[in-house]
Amino acid sequence: MEADVNCSLSDVIRNPVPAELNKLLPFPELDDGADEIPLGVQFNNFKCGGIGIGVCLSHKIGDASSLFMFLKNWAATARGDRDSVQTEFVSASLFPPRNLSGFKPTTGIIKENIITKRFVFSASKIEEFRAKYTDQSFENLKPPSRVEALSAFLWSRFVALKKKEVLPGVADRIYMLLHAVNLRPRFEPPLPEYSFGNLYRIAVTVPSTEEDDDDQEQAAYRLIAQMRETISRVDKKYVKKLQERSELHLDFLNDMVERFNRGEMVSFNITSLCRFPLYESDFGWGKPVWVGSVRLPFSNVVGFIDMVSGNGIEAWMNMKEEDMARLEVDEELILATTA
Repeated sequence: MEADVNCSLSDVIRNPVPAELNKLLPFPELDDGADEIPLGVQFNNFKCGGIGIGVCLSHKIGDASSLFMFLKNWAATARGDRDSVQTEFVSASLFPPRNLSGFKPTTGIIKENIITKRFVFSASKIEEFRAKYTDQSFENLKPPSRVEALSAFLWSRFVALKKKEVLPGVADRIYMLLHAVNLRPRFEPPLPEYSFGNLYRIAVTVPSTEEDDDDQEQAAYRLIAQMRETISRVDKKYVKKLQERSELHLDFLNDMVERFNRGEMVSFNITSLCRFPLYESDFGWGKPVWVGSVRLPFSNVVGFIDMVSGNGIEAWMNMKEEDMARLEVDEELILATTA
């Protein structure tokens, strides 16, 4: 599709409003009506002469890595650089198709009452988190990465928010921190980064929520250690087991959905797109000046995106309206995003 946008590109970049950005997509509501279309592209002409490309890739055929590699290769083709185009469609050979009867891929999608906000964390603030969350009692312990440190901070604010919530009929709830893990480097031998498909799995961490609020640093140390251990289990042996019994993943998803629907589980889902080639898609006009996300129809889902310069991170958070109203007035979050 092609669209004319009645504003300047700088207006969008200076103050991006996630729900408004959906208008730059060929399927603004990301609804079921488009679920049989594998790819949609909208070419947006801004009043100033700037260009914005809105892309939707069906999650039935590919993950985030597949999307960005597709964009990178598409741009190379547009420049006439066909020698650099590399894509391997290997998913079906690695994970042969299975009977998916009884599994609903749309489960968990929420059409109403979801708010998306963009929180920007400067490189200096993230370095402050990394220093704060480094356990000095273990000299040889690797300091937390940017993603680990920001995950620990946002988890602390999320739990502080949810612990104030009372649900009738639900006594105890399990709080789970979920990270999407790229499987490509975890195969034996590792797969090339341009392997196309849904080649990821979810690592689940169940942190304790009983720590004293005055001991946040110790809680962060433990959480980061737990995250590392959980993600490390998604290794070559795990991938091999998945290939032998790929229904393990579907069983896991179905179990999570059932517990979520019963109110027994509260999940906080993080997908990091940091270090992905977001800014390498040069169609011949130069590299993008900004890459962003949109409003997604999911609750408690966070996407990390590198800022165009430096080591800062944009956190695109999707939450229920009432939760977001409480989160965005959280004092620690305000201080972290305005310093």
